[in-house]
Amino acid sequence: MSTITANSGKPAASLTQGHKKVIFASSLGTVFEWYDFYLYGSLAAIIAKQFFSGLNDTSAFIFALLAFAAGFAVRPFGAIIFGRIGDMIGRKYTFLVTIVIMGLSTFLVGILPNYASIGFAAPAILILLRLLQGLALGGEYGGAATYVAEHAPHGKRGLYTSFIQTTATIGLFLSLLVILGVRTYLGTEAFEAWGWRIPFLLSIILLGVSVWIRMQLHESPLFQQMKAEGKTSKAPITESFFTRNGRIVLLALLGATAGQAVVWYAGQFYAMYFLTQSLKVDATTTWLLIAAALAIGTPFFVFFGWLSDKIGRKKIVMAGCLIAALTYFPLFKALTHYANPAIAEASTNAPAVVHADPSTCSFQFDPVGKKVFSNSCDIATAALAKAGVPYTIEAAPAGSVAKVTVGSTEVGGYEGAGLSKEDGKAKGDAFTGELKSALKAGGYPEKADDARINKPMVLLVLTILVIYVTMVYGPIAAWLVELFPTRIRYTSMSLPYHIGNGWFGGFLPTIAFALVAATGNMYYGLWYPIVIALMTFVIGSLFLRETKDVDITQ
Repeated sequence: MSTITANSGKPAASLTQGHKKVIFASSLGTVFEWYDFYLYGSLAAIIAKQFFSGLNDTSAFIFALLAFAAGFAVRPFGAIIFGRIGDMIGRKYTFLVTIVIMGLSTFLVGILPNYASIGFAAPAILILLRLLQGLALGGEYGGAATYVAEHAPHGKRGLYTSFIQTTATIGLFLSLLVILGVRTYLGTEAFEAWGWRIPFLLSIILLGVSVWIRMQLHESPLFQQMKAEGKTSKAPITESFFTRNGRIVLLALLGATAGQAVVWYAGQFYAMYFLTQSLKVDATTTWLLIAAALAIGTPFFVFFGWLSDKIGRKKIVMAGCLIAALTYFPLFKALTHYANPAIAEASTNAPAVVHADPSTCSFQFDPVGKKVFSNSCDIATAALAKAGVPYTIEAAPAGSVAKVTVGSTEVGGYEGAGLSKEDGKAKGDAFTGELKSALKAGGYPEKADDARINKPMVLLVLTILVIYVTMVYGPIAAWLVELFPTRIRYTSMSLPYHIGNGWFGGFLPTIAFALVAATGNMYYGLWYPIVIALMTFVIGSLFLRETKDVDITQ
Protein backbone atom coordinates (compact mmCIF):
# COMPACT_ATOMS: atom_id res chain seq x y z
CA MET A 1 0.00 0.00 0.00
CA SER A 2 0.98 3.68 0.11
CA THR A 3 4.47 4.21 1.44
CA ILE A 4 4.65 6.50 4.48
CA THR A 5 7.89 8.42 4.70
CA ALA A 6 9.62 8.20 8.04
CA ASN A 7 10.35 11.88 8.50
CA SER A 8 7.20 13.61 7.29
CA GLY A 9 4.36 11.21 7.85
CA LYS A 10 3.04 12.12 4.40
CA PRO A 11 2.30 9.73 1.56
CA ALA A 12 5.05 9.25 -0.98
CA ALA A 13 5.25 11.71 -3.87
CA SER A 14 3.25 9.59 -6.28
CA LEU A 15 0.87 6.67 -6.40
CA THR A 16 2.01 3.31 -7.67
CA GLN A 17 0.04 1.51 -10.35
CA GLY A 18 -1.40 -0.69 -7.62
CA HIS A 19 -2.68 2.33 -5.70
CA LYS A 20 -4.38 3.72 -8.80
CA LYS A 21 -6.08 0.37 -9.27
CA VAL A 22 -7.35 0.53 -5.69
CA ILE A 23 -8.74 4.03 -6.22
CA PHE A 24 -10.40 2.93 -9.46
CA ALA A 25 -11.94 -0.07 -7.71
CA SER A 26 -13.23 2.12 -4.89
CA SER A 27 -14.74 4.60 -7.33
CA LEU A 28 -16.32 1.91 -9.51
CA GLY A 29 -18.02 0.31 -6.52
CA THR A 30 -19.39 3.70 -5.55
CA VAL A 31 -20.74 4.23 -9.08
CA PHE A 32 -22.77 1.05 -8.74
CA GLU A 33 -24.10 2.16 -5.38
CA TRP A 34 -25.24 5.51 -6.80
CA TYR A 35 -26.80 3.69 -9.77
CA ASP A 36 -28.91 1.69 -7.35
CA PHE A 37 -29.93 4.77 -5.38
CA TYR A 38 -30.87 6.97 -8.33
CA LEU A 39 -32.94 4.44 -10.24
CA TYR A 40 -35.82 5.45 -8.01
CA GLY A 41 -35.40 9.15 -8.75
CA SER A 42 -35.26 8.58 -12.49
CA LEU A 43 -38.45 6.47 -12.37
CA ALA A 44 -40.38 8.51 -9.77
CA ALA A 45 -43.33 9.22 -12.09
CA ILE A 46 -43.79 5.53 -12.99
CA ILE A 47 -43.31 4.39 -9.40
CA ALA A 48 -45.99 6.88 -8.34
CA LYS A 49 -48.46 5.07 -10.59
CA GLN A 50 -47.34 1.60 -9.49
CA PHE A 51 -47.19 2.09 -5.72
CA PHE A 52 -49.40 5.11 -5.00
CA SER A 53 -52.28 4.44 -7.39
CA GLY A 54 -54.77 4.64 -4.51
CA LEU A 55 -54.02 8.36 -4.07
CA ASN A 56 -55.13 11.28 -6.20
CA ASP A 57 -52.71 12.33 -8.97
CA THR A 58 -51.23 15.34 -7.22
CA SER A 59 -50.75 13.56 -3.88
CA ALA A 60 -49.38 10.44 -5.60
CA PHE A 61 -46.58 12.34 -7.31
CA ILE A 62 -45.67 14.38 -4.23
CA PHE A 63 -45.79 11.26 -2.04
CA ALA A 64 -43.58 9.44 -4.54
CA LEU A 65 -41.08 12.27 -4.27
CA LEU A 66 -41.27 12.00 -0.49
CA ALA A 67 -40.52 8.30 -0.72
CA PHE A 68 -37.53 9.26 -2.86
CA ALA A 69 -36.52 11.79 -0.22
CA ALA A 70 -36.97 9.21 2.58
CA GLY A 71 -33.78 7.59 1.38
CA PHE A 72 -32.08 10.93 1.85
CA ALA A 73 -33.65 11.57 5.25
CA VAL A 74 -31.88 8.62 6.88
CA ARG A 75 -28.51 9.20 5.23
CA PRO A 76 -27.18 11.16 8.25
CA PHE A 77 -28.05 8.22 10.50
CA GLY A 78 -26.18 5.92 8.15
CA ALA A 79 -23.27 8.36 8.34
CA ILE A 80 -23.24 8.10 12.15
CA ILE A 81 -23.62 4.31 12.28
CA PHE A 82 -21.14 3.41 9.56
CA GLY A 83 -18.85 6.37 10.25
CA ARG A 84 -18.36 5.05 13.78
CA ILE A 85 -17.63 1.57 12.43
CA GLY A 86 -15.23 2.99 9.85
CA ASP A 87 -13.29 5.01 12.42
CA MET A 88 -13.09 2.15 14.91
CA ILE A 89 -12.73 -0.98 12.75
CA GLY A 90 -11.65 0.24 9.32
CA ARG A 91 -12.76 1.59 5.95
CA LYS A 92 -12.67 -1.68 3.96
CA TYR A 93 -15.14 -3.70 6.04
CA THR A 94 -17.59 -0.82 6.10
CA PHE A 95 -17.54 -0.78 2.29
CA LEU A 96 -18.59 -4.43 2.16
CA VAL A 97 -21.54 -3.94 4.49
CA THR A 98 -22.89 -0.85 2.73
CA ILE A 99 -22.73 -2.31 -0.77
CA VAL A 100 -24.57 -5.50 0.27
CA ILE A 101 -27.38 -3.55 1.95
CA MET A 102 -27.72 -1.24 -1.05
CA GLY A 103 -27.66 -3.98 -3.69
CA LEU A 104 -30.18 -6.24 -1.96
CA SER A 105 -32.57 -3.37 -1.21
CA THR A 106 -32.53 -2.28 -4.84
CA PHE A 107 -33.09 -5.82 -6.12
CA LEU A 108 -36.08 -6.24 -3.78
CA VAL A 109 -37.72 -3.09 -5.22
CA GLY A 110 -37.62 -4.90 -8.57
CA ILE A 111 -39.69 -7.83 -7.27
CA LEU A 112 -41.99 -5.89 -4.92
CA PRO A 113 -45.73 -6.27 -5.75
CA ASN A 114 -47.49 -2.99 -6.55
CA TYR A 115 -50.43 -1.24 -4.88
CA ALA A 116 -52.98 -3.08 -7.00
CA SER A 117 -51.64 -6.42 -5.72
CA ILE A 118 -51.10 -5.87 -1.99
CA GLY A 119 -52.58 -2.43 -1.23
CA PHE A 120 -50.94 -0.12 1.33
CA ALA A 121 -48.30 -2.75 2.12
CA ALA A 122 -46.68 -1.91 -1.24
CA PRO A 123 -45.78 1.75 -0.53
CA ALA A 124 -44.93 0.85 3.08
CA ILE A 125 -42.39 -1.80 2.02
CA LEU A 126 -41.09 0.46 -0.73
CA ILE A 127 -40.33 3.23 1.74
CA LEU A 128 -38.67 0.70 4.10
CA LEU A 129 -36.37 -0.38 1.27
CA ARG A 130 -35.62 3.28 0.49
CA LEU A 131 -34.69 3.78 4.13
CA LEU A 132 -32.25 0.85 3.95
CA GLN A 133 -30.75 2.32 0.78
CA GLY A 134 -30.33 5.66 2.51
CA LEU A 135 -28.59 4.08 5.50
CA ALA A 136 -26.19 2.24 3.20
CA LEU A 137 -25.41 5.34 1.15
CA GLY A 138 -24.90 7.31 4.35
CA GLY A 139 -22.02 5.00 5.19
CA GLU A 140 -20.63 4.79 1.68
CA TYR A 141 -19.54 8.25 0.63
CA GLY A 142 -17.53 9.29 3.66
CA GLY A 143 -15.63 6.02 3.57
CA ALA A 144 -14.88 6.24 -0.15
CA ALA A 145 -13.73 9.86 0.03
CA THR A 146 -11.63 9.21 3.14
CA TYR A 147 -10.16 6.04 1.68
CA VAL A 148 -9.05 7.72 -1.56
CA ALA A 149 -7.77 10.86 0.17
CA GLU A 150 -5.66 8.81 2.56
CA HIS A 151 -4.00 7.12 -0.42
CA ALA A 152 -3.42 10.29 -2.47
CA PRO A 153 -0.04 12.05 -2.51
CA HIS A 154 0.17 15.39 -0.73
CA GLY A 155 -0.85 18.17 -3.12
CA LYS A 156 -3.07 15.93 -5.27
CA ARG A 157 -5.97 15.14 -2.95
CA GLY A 158 -8.34 17.41 -4.88
CA LEU A 159 -7.50 15.63 -8.12
CA TYR A 160 -7.78 12.09 -6.79
CA THR A 161 -10.91 12.61 -4.68
CA SER A 162 -12.56 14.28 -7.67
CA PHE A 163 -12.85 10.84 -9.25
CA ILE A 164 -15.05 9.83 -6.30
CA GLN A 165 -17.07 12.99 -7.02
CA THR A 166 -17.81 11.81 -10.54
CA THR A 167 -19.39 8.60 -9.24
CA ALA A 168 -22.76 10.13 -8.31
CA THR A 169 -23.19 11.68 -11.74
CA ILE A 170 -21.89 8.58 -13.55
CA GLY A 171 -24.28 6.47 -11.46
CA LEU A 172 -27.17 8.72 -12.53
CA PHE A 173 -25.92 8.60 -16.13
CA LEU A 174 -25.71 4.79 -16.02
CA SER A 175 -29.22 4.53 -14.59
CA LEU A 176 -30.57 6.76 -17.38
CA LEU A 177 -28.83 4.71 -20.06
CA VAL A 178 -30.18 1.43 -18.70
CA ILE A 179 -33.69 2.88 -18.42
CA LEU A 180 -33.55 4.27 -21.96
CA GLY A 181 -32.25 0.98 -23.34
CA VAL A 182 -34.94 -1.12 -21.67
CA ARG A 183 -37.70 1.37 -22.52
CA THR A 184 -36.65 1.53 -26.18
CA TYR A 185 -36.45 -2.25 -26.48
CA LEU A 186 -39.77 -3.00 -24.76
CA GLY A 187 -41.79 0.05 -25.79
CA THR A 188 -43.37 2.62 -23.49
CA GLU A 189 -46.48 0.62 -22.60
CA ALA A 190 -44.66 -2.56 -21.58
CA PHE A 191 -41.95 -0.59 -19.79
CA GLU A 192 -44.44 1.30 -17.63
CA ALA A 193 -46.43 -1.89 -16.93
CA TRP A 194 -43.55 -4.16 -15.86
CA GLY A 195 -40.32 -3.32 -17.73
CA TRP A 196 -39.37 -0.66 -15.20
CA ARG A 197 -38.44 -3.52 -12.85
CA ILE A 198 -35.58 -4.71 -15.07
CA PRO A 199 -33.10 -1.93 -14.14
CA PHE A 200 -33.72 -2.75 -10.46
CA LEU A 201 -33.26 -6.48 -11.04
CA LEU A 202 -29.99 -5.87 -12.88
CA SER A 203 -28.57 -4.49 -9.63
CA ILE A 204 -28.01 -8.05 -8.40
CA ILE A 205 -25.32 -8.40 -11.08
CA LEU A 206 -23.78 -5.09 -10.06
CA LEU A 207 -23.89 -6.26 -6.45
CA GLY A 208 -21.83 -9.33 -7.31
CA VAL A 209 -19.26 -7.26 -9.19
CA SER A 210 -19.12 -4.65 -6.41
CA VAL A 211 -18.60 -7.19 -3.63
CA TRP A 212 -15.79 -8.79 -5.63
CA ILE A 213 -14.20 -5.37 -6.13
CA ARG A 214 -14.45 -4.47 -2.46
CA MET A 215 -12.87 -7.80 -1.49
CA GLN A 216 -9.73 -6.78 -3.42
CA LEU A 217 -9.23 -3.60 -1.37
CA HIS A 218 -6.75 -3.21 1.45
CA GLU A 219 -7.07 -0.90 4.40
CA SER A 220 -6.06 2.77 4.20
CA PRO A 221 -2.35 3.19 5.04
CA LEU A 222 -3.04 6.08 7.44
CA PHE A 223 -5.65 4.02 9.28
CA GLN A 224 -3.29 1.04 9.41
CA GLN A 225 -0.56 3.20 10.88
CA MET A 226 -2.92 4.81 13.38
CA LYS A 227 -4.25 1.40 14.43
CA ALA A 228 -0.73 0.00 14.82
CA GLU A 229 0.14 2.92 17.08
CA GLY A 230 -3.04 2.42 19.14
CA LYS A 231 -4.39 5.87 18.27
CA THR A 232 -7.82 4.93 16.88
CA SER A 233 -10.77 6.67 18.48
CA LYS A 234 -12.67 4.77 21.16
CA ALA A 235 -15.65 7.17 20.90
CA PRO A 236 -15.69 8.79 17.45
CA ILE A 237 -19.24 10.14 17.85
CA THR A 238 -18.40 11.94 21.09
CA GLU A 239 -15.11 13.28 19.70
CA SER A 240 -16.75 14.39 16.45
CA PHE A 241 -19.83 16.17 17.74
CA PHE A 242 -19.48 16.91 21.46
CA THR A 243 -16.11 18.61 21.51
CA ARG A 244 -14.76 21.74 19.78
CA ASN A 245 -14.77 19.67 16.60
CA GLY A 246 -18.58 19.92 16.63
CA ARG A 247 -18.36 23.59 15.68
CA ILE A 248 -16.42 22.68 12.54
CA VAL A 249 -19.01 20.02 11.72
CA LEU A 250 -21.79 22.62 11.92
CA LEU A 251 -19.88 25.14 9.82
CA ALA A 252 -19.08 22.46 7.24
CA LEU A 253 -22.80 21.75 6.97
CA LEU A 254 -24.06 25.32 6.64
CA GLY A 255 -21.00 26.81 4.94
CA ALA A 256 -20.18 24.03 2.45
CA THR A 257 -22.43 21.00 1.97
CA ALA A 258 -25.90 22.59 2.18
CA GLY A 259 -25.24 24.93 -0.75
CA GLN A 260 -23.30 22.25 -2.63
CA ALA A 261 -26.27 19.92 -2.23
CA VAL A 262 -28.99 22.23 -3.56
CA VAL A 263 -26.83 23.21 -6.53
CA TRP A 264 -26.24 19.50 -7.27
CA TYR A 265 -29.91 18.54 -7.13
CA ALA A 266 -31.17 21.68 -8.87
CA GLY A 267 -28.75 21.14 -11.74
CA GLN A 268 -29.58 17.47 -12.28
CA PHE A 269 -32.76 16.15 -10.68
CA TYR A 270 -34.84 19.32 -10.47
CA ALA A 271 -33.95 20.18 -14.05
CA MET A 272 -35.18 16.72 -15.09
CA TYR A 273 -38.43 17.08 -13.15
CA PHE A 274 -38.93 20.60 -14.49
CA LEU A 275 -38.66 19.42 -18.09
CA THR A 276 -41.02 16.45 -17.71
CA GLN A 277 -43.58 17.78 -15.20
CA SER A 278 -43.72 21.53 -15.84
CA LEU A 279 -42.75 21.73 -19.51
CA LYS A 280 -44.36 18.41 -20.57
CA VAL A 281 -41.29 17.28 -22.52
CA ASP A 282 -41.37 13.60 -23.44
CA ALA A 283 -39.52 11.48 -20.85
CA THR A 284 -37.22 9.84 -23.40
CA THR A 285 -36.23 13.20 -24.88
CA THR A 286 -35.58 14.55 -21.39
CA TRP A 287 -33.43 11.59 -20.38
CA LEU A 288 -31.39 11.82 -23.58
CA LEU A 289 -30.75 15.53 -23.07
CA ILE A 290 -29.87 15.09 -19.40
CA ALA A 291 -27.58 12.16 -20.23
CA ALA A 292 -25.83 14.21 -22.92
CA ALA A 293 -25.34 17.14 -20.52
CA LEU A 294 -23.90 14.77 -17.91
CA ALA A 295 -21.53 13.26 -20.48
CA ILE A 296 -20.28 16.73 -21.47
CA GLY A 297 -20.04 18.04 -17.93
CA THR A 298 -18.57 15.08 -16.04
CA PRO A 299 -14.89 15.78 -16.94
CA PHE A 300 -15.25 19.13 -15.18
CA PHE A 301 -15.46 17.30 -11.83
CA VAL A 302 -11.86 16.25 -12.36
CA PHE A 303 -10.90 19.68 -13.73
CA PHE A 304 -12.21 21.55 -10.68
CA GLY A 305 -10.71 18.94 -8.35
CA TRP A 306 -7.35 19.50 -10.03
CA LEU A 307 -7.82 23.28 -9.96
CA SER A 308 -8.60 23.15 -6.24
CA ASP A 309 -5.11 21.73 -5.64
CA LYS A 310 -3.75 24.87 -7.27
CA ILE A 311 -5.96 27.71 -6.01
CA GLY A 312 -7.90 26.16 -3.12
CA ARG A 313 -11.18 24.35 -2.49
CA LYS A 314 -13.08 27.19 -0.87
CA LYS A 315 -12.88 29.69 -3.74
CA ILE A 316 -14.30 27.28 -6.28
CA VAL A 317 -17.17 25.98 -4.11
CA MET A 318 -18.18 29.48 -3.03
CA ALA A 319 -18.07 30.76 -6.62
CA GLY A 320 -20.27 27.89 -7.75
CA CYS A 321 -22.89 28.62 -5.09
CA LEU A 322 -22.98 32.33 -5.87
CA ILE A 323 -23.09 32.03 -9.66
CA ALA A 324 -25.82 29.39 -9.49
CA ALA A 325 -27.97 31.50 -7.16
CA LEU A 326 -27.65 34.55 -9.41
CA THR A 327 -28.47 32.75 -12.66
CA TYR A 328 -31.09 30.08 -11.86
CA PHE A 329 -34.09 32.22 -12.78
CA PRO A 330 -32.83 33.21 -16.25
CA LEU A 331 -31.56 29.68 -16.95
CA PHE A 332 -34.84 27.95 -16.07
CA LYS A 333 -36.80 30.57 -17.98
CA ALA A 334 -34.50 29.81 -20.91
CA LEU A 335 -35.41 26.12 -20.55
CA THR A 336 -39.08 27.07 -20.91
CA HIS A 337 -38.33 29.26 -23.92
CA TYR A 338 -36.34 26.58 -25.74
CA ALA A 339 -38.12 23.40 -24.58
CA ASN A 340 -41.76 24.46 -24.74
CA PRO A 341 -42.09 28.04 -26.01
CA ALA A 342 -45.82 27.59 -26.42
CA ILE A 343 -46.25 27.75 -22.61
CA ALA A 344 -44.47 31.10 -22.37
CA GLU A 345 -46.35 32.43 -25.40
CA ALA A 346 -49.72 31.31 -24.12
CA SER A 347 -49.16 32.62 -20.59
CA THR A 348 -48.29 36.00 -22.09
CA ASN A 349 -51.10 36.13 -24.66
CA ALA A 350 -53.81 34.39 -22.63
CA PRO A 351 -52.82 34.35 -18.94
CA ALA A 352 -54.67 31.87 -16.74
CA VAL A 353 -56.18 33.42 -13.62
CA VAL A 354 -58.16 31.76 -10.83
CA HIS A 355 -60.65 34.20 -9.31
CA ALA A 356 -61.51 32.84 -5.86
CA ASP A 357 -62.08 33.60 -2.22
CA PRO A 358 -58.50 33.21 -0.86
CA SER A 359 -59.77 31.61 2.35
CA THR A 360 -61.08 28.63 0.35
CA CYS A 361 -57.76 27.88 -1.39
CA SER A 362 -55.90 25.01 0.30
CA PHE A 363 -52.30 23.84 0.23
CA GLN A 364 -53.06 20.65 -1.66
CA PHE A 365 -50.74 18.20 -0.03
CA ASP A 366 -52.34 14.93 1.04
CA PRO A 367 -49.71 12.23 1.72
CA VAL A 368 -52.21 9.55 2.74
CA GLY A 369 -54.80 10.22 0.04
CA LYS A 370 -57.69 10.61 2.49
CA LYS A 371 -58.59 14.27 2.08
CA VAL A 372 -60.95 15.43 -0.65
CA PHE A 373 -60.27 18.92 -1.99
CA SER A 374 -63.80 19.90 -2.89
CA ASN A 375 -63.68 23.71 -2.70
CA SER A 376 -64.10 25.41 -6.05
CA CYS A 377 -60.69 27.10 -5.70
CA ASP A 378 -58.97 23.77 -5.08
CA ILE A 379 -60.75 22.13 -8.00
CA ALA A 380 -59.71 24.93 -10.35
CA THR A 381 -56.08 25.16 -9.23
CA ALA A 382 -55.65 21.37 -9.23
CA ALA A 383 -56.91 21.18 -12.82
CA LEU A 384 -54.49 23.88 -13.96
CA ALA A 385 -51.55 22.38 -12.07
CA LYS A 386 -52.23 18.96 -13.56
CA ALA A 387 -52.29 20.54 -17.04
CA GLY A 388 -48.90 22.20 -16.40
CA VAL A 389 -50.39 25.67 -16.83
CA PRO A 390 -48.92 28.63 -14.89
CA TYR A 391 -51.61 30.65 -13.17
CA THR A 392 -52.21 33.42 -10.67
CA ILE A 393 -54.90 33.71 -8.03
CA GLU A 394 -56.91 36.91 -7.74
CA ALA A 395 -59.10 37.58 -4.73
CA ALA A 396 -62.85 37.37 -5.27
CA PRO A 397 -65.65 38.30 -2.85
CA ALA A 398 -66.00 36.05 0.19
CA GLY A 399 -68.21 33.05 -0.43
CA SER A 400 -68.09 33.33 -4.22
CA VAL A 401 -67.60 30.27 -6.44
CA ALA A 402 -64.20 30.24 -8.09
CA LYS A 403 -63.89 30.76 -11.82
CA VAL A 404 -61.00 30.58 -14.27
CA THR A 405 -60.22 33.06 -17.00
CA VAL A 406 -57.91 32.09 -19.84
CA GLY A 407 -57.31 35.33 -21.67
CA SER A 408 -60.80 36.66 -22.36
CA THR A 409 -62.49 33.25 -21.99
CA GLU A 410 -64.24 32.56 -18.70
CA VAL A 411 -64.81 29.08 -17.30
CA GLY A 412 -67.20 28.81 -14.37
CA GLY A 413 -66.18 26.61 -11.45
CA TYR A 414 -68.28 24.57 -9.07
CA GLU A 415 -68.36 23.49 -5.44
CA GLY A 416 -67.81 19.77 -5.01
CA ALA A 417 -68.95 19.46 -1.39
CA GLY A 418 -72.22 17.62 -0.92
CA LEU A 419 -72.44 16.32 -4.48
CA SER A 420 -73.18 12.68 -5.14
CA LYS A 421 -70.51 10.66 -6.91
CA GLU A 422 -72.48 10.77 -10.16
CA ASP A 423 -73.19 14.52 -9.96
CA GLY A 424 -69.58 15.22 -8.98
CA LYS A 425 -68.29 13.27 -11.97
CA ALA A 426 -70.72 14.97 -14.33
CA LYS A 427 -69.79 18.46 -13.13
CA GLY A 428 -66.12 17.57 -13.09
CA ASP A 429 -66.18 16.26 -16.65
CA ALA A 430 -68.03 19.34 -17.83
CA PHE A 431 -65.63 21.70 -16.07
CA THR A 432 -62.56 19.82 -17.31
CA GLY A 433 -63.84 19.73 -20.87
CA GLU A 434 -64.66 23.44 -20.90
CA LEU A 435 -61.30 24.32 -19.33
CA LYS A 436 -59.44 22.11 -21.80
CA SER A 437 -61.13 23.88 -24.70
CA ALA A 438 -60.29 27.29 -23.25
CA LEU A 439 -56.66 26.32 -22.74
CA LYS A 440 -56.39 24.94 -26.26
CA ALA A 441 -57.90 28.14 -27.65
CA GLY A 442 -55.41 30.12 -25.57
CA GLY A 443 -52.50 28.21 -27.09
CA TYR A 444 -51.55 26.04 -24.10
CA PRO A 445 -50.06 22.72 -25.27
CA GLU A 446 -50.95 19.37 -23.73
CA LYS A 447 -47.34 18.33 -24.29
CA ALA A 448 -44.22 19.90 -25.70
CA ASP A 449 -44.10 19.95 -29.50
CA ASP A 450 -40.96 17.99 -30.41
CA ALA A 451 -40.59 20.00 -33.62
CA ARG A 452 -40.38 23.23 -31.61
CA ILE A 453 -37.90 22.00 -28.99
CA ASN A 454 -34.57 23.71 -29.62
CA LYS A 455 -32.52 20.73 -28.46
CA PRO A 456 -29.05 22.32 -28.88
CA MET A 457 -30.05 25.27 -26.70
CA VAL A 458 -31.78 23.06 -24.11
CA LEU A 459 -28.61 20.95 -24.00
CA LEU A 460 -26.51 24.10 -23.57
CA VAL A 461 -28.60 25.26 -20.60
CA LEU A 462 -28.51 21.80 -19.01
CA THR A 463 -24.75 21.63 -19.50
CA ILE A 464 -24.30 24.99 -17.78
CA LEU A 465 -26.34 23.68 -14.84
CA VAL A 466 -24.14 20.55 -14.71
CA ILE A 467 -20.96 22.66 -14.77
CA TYR A 468 -22.26 24.51 -11.71
CA VAL A 469 -22.64 21.08 -10.13
CA THR A 470 -19.03 20.21 -10.92
CA MET A 471 -17.78 23.48 -9.41
CA VAL A 472 -19.37 22.85 -6.02
CA TYR A 473 -18.98 19.07 -5.99
CA GLY A 474 -15.56 18.43 -7.54
CA PRO A 475 -13.51 19.91 -4.64
CA ILE A 476 -15.91 19.17 -1.74
CA ALA A 477 -14.53 15.74 -0.76
CA ALA A 478 -10.98 17.00 -0.39
CA TRP A 479 -12.20 20.03 1.56
CA LEU A 480 -14.18 17.91 4.02
CA VAL A 481 -11.41 15.33 4.45
CA GLU A 482 -8.90 18.08 5.25
CA LEU A 483 -11.13 19.76 7.83
CA PHE A 484 -10.98 16.80 10.26
CA PRO A 485 -8.31 14.61 11.91
CA THR A 486 -7.72 10.99 10.81
CA ARG A 487 -8.99 9.37 14.01
CA ILE A 488 -12.52 10.78 13.56
CA ARG A 489 -12.44 11.78 9.88
CA TYR A 490 -14.96 9.20 8.61
CA THR A 491 -17.60 10.16 11.19
CA SER A 492 -16.93 13.91 11.19
CA MET A 493 -17.09 14.46 7.45
CA SER A 494 -19.92 12.01 6.80
CA LEU A 495 -22.55 13.71 8.96
CA PRO A 496 -22.41 17.24 7.48
CA TYR A 497 -22.15 15.77 3.99
CA HIS A 498 -25.23 13.61 4.38
CA ILE A 499 -27.32 16.16 6.26
CA GLY A 500 -26.46 18.64 3.52
CA ASN A 501 -27.11 16.27 0.65
CA GLY A 502 -29.69 14.06 2.33
CA TRP A 503 -31.86 16.80 3.84
CA PHE A 504 -31.12 20.11 2.13
CA GLY A 505 -30.60 18.48 -1.26
CA GLY A 506 -32.75 15.38 -1.12
CA PHE A 507 -35.90 17.28 -0.21
CA LEU A 508 -35.41 19.90 -2.93
CA PRO A 509 -37.75 18.31 -5.54
CA THR A 510 -40.53 17.81 -2.98
CA ILE A 511 -40.27 21.30 -1.48
CA ALA A 512 -39.87 23.02 -4.84
CA PHE A 513 -42.85 21.30 -6.47
CA ALA A 514 -45.03 21.93 -3.42
CA LEU A 515 -44.16 25.64 -3.66
CA VAL A 516 -45.00 25.66 -7.36
CA ALA A 517 -48.34 23.93 -6.79
CA ALA A 518 -49.21 26.40 -4.01
CA THR A 519 -48.49 29.52 -6.05
CA GLY A 520 -49.11 28.56 -9.66
CA ASN A 521 -45.70 30.07 -10.51
CA MET A 522 -43.61 27.41 -12.26
CA TYR A 523 -40.37 29.14 -11.16
CA TYR A 524 -41.28 29.72 -7.53
CA GLY A 525 -39.62 26.50 -6.40
CA LEU A 526 -36.23 27.94 -7.40
CA TRP A 527 -36.28 30.20 -4.36
CA TYR A 528 -35.42 27.20 -2.19
CA PRO A 529 -32.02 26.38 -3.78
CA ILE A 530 -31.24 30.06 -4.28
CA VAL A 531 -31.70 30.95 -0.60
CA ILE A 532 -29.72 27.91 0.61
CA ALA A 533 -26.88 28.54 -1.86
CA LEU A 534 -26.61 32.18 -0.77
CA MET A 535 -26.60 31.14 2.90
CA THR A 536 -23.70 28.77 2.22
CA PHE A 537 -21.82 31.43 0.28
CA VAL A 538 -22.00 33.87 3.19
CA ILE A 539 -21.22 31.40 5.99
CA GLY A 540 -18.53 29.53 4.08
CA SER A 541 -16.81 32.72 2.95
CA LEU A 542 -16.71 34.17 6.48
CA PHE A 543 -16.13 31.18 8.75
CA LEU A 544 -14.51 28.23 6.93
CA ARG A 545 -10.79 28.04 6.26
CA GLU A 546 -8.92 27.00 3.15
CA THR A 547 -7.36 23.56 3.59
CA LYS A 548 -5.48 22.59 0.42
CA ASP A 549 -2.06 22.66 2.14
CA VAL A 550 -3.17 20.81 5.29
CA ASP A 551 -1.18 17.72 6.33
CA ILE A 552 -3.94 15.14 6.88
CA THR A 553 -1.62 12.77 8.76
CA GLN A 554 -1.56 15.11 11.76
